[in-house]
Amino acid sequence: MPRRFSGDRIVIASHNRGKVRELALLIEPFGIAAIPAGVLGLAEPEESGETFEENAGLKARAAATASGIAALADDSGLVVPELSGMPGIHSARWAGEKRDFRIAMERVHRELGNRDRSARFVAVLSLAWPDGHTECFRGEVAGRLVWPPRGERGFGYDPIFVPEGGTLTFGEMAPAEKHRISHRARAFEKLVAACFSGR
Repeated sequence: MPRRFSGDRIVIASHNRGKVRELALLIEPFGIAAIPAGVLGLAEPEESGETFEENAGLKARAAATASGIAALADDSGLVVPELSGMPGIHSARWAGEKRDFRIAMERVHRELGNRDRSARFVAVLSLAWPDGHTECFRGEVAGRLVWPPRGERGFGYDPIFVPEGGTLTFGEMAPAEKHRISHRARAFEKLVAACFSGR
């Protein structure tokens, strides 16, 4: 049975401003204060896992142990079947040291060429407590890739991803619309049902 979260604050175990902002917005309605890892001076652990679940758990446990406060981490990425699932868990690394996602989007476009442009976004949220207990939740959203990039909203690969049944990229959508259907929102729904319901 999943462990219930009963605190009033949580560390967002990320230094990615876009992820911190999205996760803070998701937990805000529950009266939980979101504390970015950077504010606490927490280092980012090396993402040495081979799956989204492993990397999310590793980041959440590192932040919870270092801060003494429960921590929420996200590991997410763009999975392109025609590229053997890449960039996948390496989605941020494709953007280089400066995290320039224009470079990453161009690489996806170049390597994909004229092949099938089906893709999906995957997000795994991991909630960890200082004693090491961890709960993980996965969300996915299917779609297709477009070129050139469209929209200035969102972050990462959002400007080249159109969710199934839609016409706008995540980069063109209003934040509230993206939050309603995104991979991160779907993972968060599962986390809420398991750990936050009744708050």
